[in-house]
Amino acid sequence: MTDLSAIAAISTPLGTGGVGIIRISGKNSAEIADKIFVAASGRKLAQSKGYRAHFGRIFDGETPVDEVVCLVFRAPHSYTGEDVVEINCHGGIFLMKKILRLILQNGAQPAAPGEFTKRAFLNGKLDLSEAESVMTLISAQGEQGANAAFNQLEGKLSKKIESINSSLLGLAAHIAAWVDYPDDEIEELSENELRNTIVNADLEICKLLSTFDSGMAVTSGVEAAIVGKPNVGKSTLMNLLTGYDRSIVTEIEGTTRDVVEETVNLNGCILRISDTAGIRETGDLVEKIGVEKSRKKLERAAIVFAVFDQSKPLSDEDFELIKDCRGKNVMPIINKSDLDIQLDIGIISEKLGQPLYISAKSGDGYDELCDRVADLMRIKNFDTTSAMLVNERQRQCCEKAELALKDAQNALDLGLTPDVIGVCVDDAIAALLELTGQRASEAVVDEVFRQFCVGK
Repeated sequence: MTDLSAIAAISTPLGTGGVGIIRISGKNSAEIADKIFVAASGRKLAQSKGYRAHFGRIFDGETPVDEVVCLVFRAPHSYTGEDVVEINCHGGIFLMKKILRLILQNGAQPAAPGEFTKRAFLNGKLDLSEAESVMTLISAQGEQGANAAFNQLEGKLSKKIESINSSLLGLAAHIAAWVDYPDDEIEELSENELRNTIVNADLEICKLLSTFDSGMAVTSGVEAAIVGKPNVGKSTLMNLLTGYDRSIVTEIEGTTRDVVEETVNLNGCILRISDTAGIRETGDLVEKIGVEKSRKKLERAAIVFAVFDQSKPLSDEDFELIKDCRGKNVMPIINKSDLDIQLDIGIISEKLGQPLYISAKSGDGYDELCDRVADLMRIKNFDTTSAMLVNERQRQCCEKAELALKDAQNALDLGLTPDVIGVCVDDAIAALLELTGQRASEAVVDEVFRQFCVGK
């Protein structure tokens, strides 16, 4: 266990509530709490066993501050793996801040973002991928996302990576022994044995990579962009998806001049939607900046809602949009389905696929839109109990491992010596160990926990 000085933070949201929790973890955490807490029983927290609750009062000198319950956890049987005291007080902002200030005045240090979970990682309570699932679970915005994050916290991804790495480690060890001790008559692995192990590991990693978009869609959410020329109904569609008037809607072209963003849950699929400025050539400096932002959102989006106006023929702006959408995960939307058809639907179908007809104003077509999104992001019948990648860092680690295994297969095809293949296998192992944190740099670890909230 890592021996670190005590840290403290408020672990519940700052707001008026029935209960607030201030957490202390680390060396002398109970002794620090004893300096401001007096139990009704007269017992000291420093003498308490773990998994005990103590009722009493918090004092600022001789002045009572609040009646609280202190929970004591003893290392290593705590969230962080250290001695932990959790003070359950009344949930007023002033009270929580005052009690935290008293704790800090008596020897604890302010906790950095994610520092409690970081200590759990350093103390071997969970690996890096499990630690990342903690934040995914906290930020889950739907049942599927919460279930998926919990299963990753339980170690589904870690166990899958361990299984893949186990076969590769055995292979690497055999190759290293054969190369380093040529006089020991160590049997050389056949090409079939080498290839089968490498190919099977590669297939498992490819399966994980194939879950990335779906996993992100149900846990953290994916970027989505509503694009189209001015006045096709993008902002009306944004308001339909969000359920309220998020974007300003007028008959005047170019009303939306900046990107309007919101997160929505469409039947379990979390979308971070951007309502963009109408894409067109313009001499208006402000609108031009908005159009440029729209193009960038289009480039980065995991799913694109390309909106066309049924009541008007295709324009140059529409053809430019069709061109920009090629190769993207696009849903062509024919809006204003209640008006007469002037649009050449055949061109849109040919270039972008089967369009969806809606009336963003009346809401017609909304249910089918949700179904189409689920199909596009492959979340229908999505197995939240399986191992999955839940962030970009994990995906990059798997991509590095897959590339190394592809290099190993190419080396086999070229008939190169086992030591060359061993280098490629070692690279794949290193990438997978980085994913779970067993061989992650300090900078990588710091970046992971920097994204956490304070108090967790």
